[in-house]
Amino acid sequence: MLSGKQKRYLRGLMTTDKAIFQIGKDALSDTLIEQVDHALKARELIKIKCLKTAPEDIQETAFDLAMNTKSEVVQIIGHTFILYRRSSEPKIILP
Repeated sequence: MLSGKQKRYLRGLMTTDKAIFQIGKDALSDTLIEQVDHALKARELIKIKCLKTAPEDIQETAFDLAMNTKSEVVQIIGHTFILYRRSSEPKIILP
């Protein structure tokens, strides 16, 4: 579980990054979950955007994806959310 200080630090790292995934009308497919899982292994921290055509609520989508990838939701703002999962060889050193 991330502390508030750690979440603030991670949000700061993602302020200039663009979303690397978009969730549209197909919602959470097995392929998308697998791709997000691989991205979390490689990067630890990713930003995802939900398009207006997505059938589910952004919070529901974010928490479902976090549960399926064993990651944590760092932030949800508008139609964008950030996921974090510590790697076995951490690339991001948390405060």
